[in-house]
Amino acid sequence: MNEYLYEIPSLFIALGLLVSMLLAMELGYRIGLRRKEVTSEVSKEHINAIQGSILGILALLIGFTFSLSLQRYDTRTDAVIEEANAISTAYMRIQLLPAALQKAARDTMREYIDLRVITSHLAMTNHEERKNQLARTAELQAKLWDYARQGIEVDPNMYPPTMFAESVNGLIEHFRTRNAALDNHVPELVLLLLHGTLLMSGAIVGFSTGVAGHRPSLVTHVMVLLIVVLVFIIIDLDRPRRGFIRVSQASLIELQSSIHAQMDAISTQTVPKASPVPIRK
Repeated sequence: MNEYLYEIPSLFIALGLLVSMLLAMELGYRIGLRRKEVTSEVSKEHINAIQGSILGILALLIGFTFSLSLQRYDTRTDAVIEEANAISTAYMRIQLLPAALQKAARDTMREYIDLRVITSHLAMTNHEERKNQLARTAELQAKLWDYARQGIEVDPNMYPPTMFAESVNGLIEHFRTRNAALDNHVPELVLLLLHGTLLMSGAIVGFSTGVAGHRPSLVTHVMVLLIVVLVFIIIDLDRPRRGFIRVSQASLIELQSSIHAQMDAISTQTVPKASPVPIRK
């Protein structure tokens, strides 16, 4: 299913929602004002009761949608840390390969971590560039797996190269898990349902004030603004690489700096004793 709303900036959606809610409230007010004279007190009480029920449903729907969005945000955050751990483990186990393969494997791993950091800052709406970078990522994963295969072929009875192969397998698995988490959004149908409920709520609030003979108060407008802000946060949380709320890439960036520093030390024959330490939650 194509996600049309995902291509639209969250700020534009929030502004559009604010305008549409105000228009719906104004329309409801005008209709209610025309019905004022023929609306009895009993009917007004009934309208107020319906208004309260609709606002209750709206609050429930906002809470449900916010929970979905926050859950996906947390999953993406954990996925970054887990992928950084997997890459760090694979890098440390390069020294378990035969000496002839270690330099090429380190160079590939360095390119891999650089690419993952670059990809982490690429907007999900940049489809062509993202496709190219994911293709290059698959190529580097294949190269790392080939180094593991070559290391095992040197002596099938040696266990250390097998440990490197296991770490490469974990690296690929965590990459796929993170990639799947990025593509897992709040269903667009839920967002459309939320939008429809918001418009209906605005119209009913406007109608109830119309039949009461007065315009929506300042407090009512503040409530509308607060609702729009909440919806904006829900949408922004669901877009981890753009907007105001972004998933932190600090784990990958710190690992990138650590790998670069160690490889620079290796190139100058001053290899530090410490290897990159896996990043824990």
